[in-house]
Amino acid sequence: SFFGSLKQELVHWKNYQTRYEAQQDILEYIAMFYNHERLHSYLGYMSPNAFEQKLLEVEKAA
Repeated sequence: SFFGSLKQELVHWKNYQTRYEAQQDILEYIAMFYNHERLHSYLGYMSPNAFEQKLLEVEKAA
């Protein structure tokens, strides 16, 4: 599922000149978009970072 999203949302639309350029773009996609902004149905339509933050808040309250 992750690799399908990566290909559909990023890689298919790019023409990388070097492997390094592709690596940097993919790392930025994961760090800046996939974990911070992209909503995941499995996480109740929250981003992974928002889900983790909510989980930490629940653990602190317990």
